[in-house]
Order: sequence, then C-alpha cells, then structure tokens
Amino acid sequence: MKAIIQTNYGSPAVFQLAEVAQPVMKANEALVRVRAVSINAGDVYTMRGNPWLTKLMVGFPKPKNYIPGWDVAGVVEAVGSSVTQFQPGDEVYATCSRALAEYVSVAEDKLALKPTNLTFEQAAAVPTGSLTALQGLRDAGKLKPGQKVLINGASGGVGTFAVQIAKALGAEVTGVCSTKNMEMVRSLGADHVIDYTRQDFTANGKRYDLILDNVANHSFSDLMRALTPQGLIIPNSGNGGMSYVFKAFLLAPFLRQLSSMFLTAQSGKDLALIKEWIETEKVKVIVDHTYSLGETSNAFRSLEKEHARGKVVIAIE
Repeated sequence: MKAIIQTNYGSPAVFQLAEVAQPVMKANEALVRVRAVSINAGDVYTMRGNPWLTKLMVGFPKPKNYIPGWDVAGVVEAVGSSVTQFQPGDEVYATCSRALAEYVSVAEDKLALKPTNLTFEQAAAVPTGSLTALQGLRDAGKLKPGQKVLINGASGGVGTFAVQIAKALGAEVTGVCSTKNMEMVRSLGADHVIDYTRQDFTANGKRYDLILDNVANHSFSDLMRALTPQGLIIPNSGNGGMSYVFKAFLLAPFLRQLSSMFLTAQSGKDLALIKEWIETEKVKVIVDHTYSLGETSNAFRSLEKEHARGKVVIAIE
C-alpha cells in the first residue's frame, strides 16, 4: 500500500511517498481503507524531533519506518473475529497511529461511526481536536453549566471545538484570537471574543471559572489573575515546548488553580457523543486547507507556518 514515511528529522521535506506493507489486523481491530487524515501540532513535533522525547517514539537517531498522522476517516474493509459493533462498508472515524496510509488497523473501542452530515475530509478533522477539547473541559476542568470559560487560542484545531463544546456543556464562553478570526469564533457560538492584538485578557479585570490555554503566551501567574477564587487553568499547549510542560507538571501539585497536564485519550465512546453533537449542529467543523497525499510536505508547511484556522486535512484517493 502507499503511505507517507518520515525519513529524518527536520523540515517538511523529510516526508516521502513510499510502498509499505499493509497492516495486519488483530482480532479486536477493524481494517479501515483511509479516505482522509488530518494533521496536528503533535505531528509537527515528531517531524522536527523536538522536544527530543518524541524521538523515543519515532526512532533514534533517525526515524524507523515511521508513518505520521493520528486522525483518520474512512470505510471499514474487514473486521477481526471479536469485533461486534462494526462491519465492512461502515463509514467511520477515529484516532490511531500510522494514519497517513491507504489502510490502518483500529481497535474497536477507538472507532466510531462517522457523522452522517460530514464528508470524509471534514470527519478526519474531528478526532484529536474535539477529544482534547472535550476531555480538557469535561474531565480535567470539571466544567459545570453556567460557568464562565475562556478559550485561549479559540481559532485553532482544538480551540474551534472547545468553543462549541463548552457551549454544548452549558458554559458562557469567551474566545481569544487574532483580529482576522474574530467573526469565525463568534459564528461558532462564543458569547464574547477578545482580539489578543488589542487587549490582554489577563489585565482587563474580567474573571473566569476555567481557562483552557492552547497558546502558552502568558505565564501561569498572569493567567491566575484572570481566574475567579475557585477558578482553574487547564494547560494544553505544545507551543510552549517542554519548558511549558515541565512547569505545568512541577507547579500543579502546589497551585490549586492549575490543573495537571492531561493526555488526550483515544475513545470511540467520546467520538460517538461528538458525532451526536455534529449531527444536531451543536458542533461545526472548520477545515482550513485540504491537500492530496502527494502534497503532504505542503500540508505540514501550511500547518507550521500559516497558523491554520481549524484543521489541515490530507485526502487519500
């Protein structure tokens, strides 16, 4: 089968189209013919090999037959002997490893039926961003109806979902973004939108019950100034690098208003919930650009350099 492999660490030029072996399906897995994949900030980190811990997953000193990509939408080709919820022909979406290929094998509990009102390209844009937003707000943040939530970085891959999911969970939502993205964030349901080029939300006197930080452009002490006495910061930014991660990890046990870093869990059950929200139009999907498999390097350049609005998607013919 055709797949994108990463041959080294560095720029988007490290990706090559190659012929590789088709994945071997386990008893609890479904073999999915991939129709579209979206890429995330985490894919950029593995491309760069920075932070260096990513090399433990990708390969050291060079990548070892590494196929990037985590978000996938496609059609079930075959199912393992213990799979009961899916059958060949089902249109599905999921988070899984080695996604930028013609076929992937996905465990049954990580898989969900694709929202019926989305194309494959739109569906591929959903999994990691929506799961991160949902689990950050609902699980790490313990969001309650009526709370005031601020989404820092409201126009990105996680932020666009976070604005809508926070609204679906009953919150009053403030989105922070650049001037050009304000109308889009409003269209997603944000009650208030702050242009970070004109106003510092940590210094305007407003207070929030939850702050989901997708950007890491403020110190934790600055963010705490924008919290209510019982408020909570949910750190979720790779943009701050390992220093941000380590600070959050080290400070969380000592700062009541700082949640510990959380890892997004692959969950078919949560994707099924998000499917319901999408089909009832509580959640919309924003796709910034769509590329072909042969244009993978250009897709990564777009994600890394152009500050995508929503998600960058690669279609697989």
